[in-house]
Amino acid sequence: MKTWKLVAGILSMVIFVIIEIQSCAAGLVNALEENGESSGSIGFICGLLILTGGIVSVATRKKDKKGGNIALIIIFGLAALIGFTGYGNYQDLVVWSA
Repeated sequence: MKTWKLVAGILSMVIFVIIEIQSCAAGLVNALEENGESSGSIGFICGLLILTGGIVSVATRKKDKKGGNIALIIIFGLAALIGFTGYGNYQDLVVWSA
């Protein structure tokens, strides 16, 4: 379990970088098209939650208590909920939420 939490945390941090690049691009497109969409901003928030989950995963990998696991479920669940409900014209956000 300790190794998996380390690997999952590192993967979450890498995925954060990809989501942030896509979110910046989506935000730029939304601003240039003036379409009133907020999917770029929502992607940014979703990416920050995934980064937070990755940091929590790495920080709590050696702990035997369940507090870190519960925090991970809440953080990643919140990121998925935000991603599914606020994707707008940024369809890739649904993929990162799953």
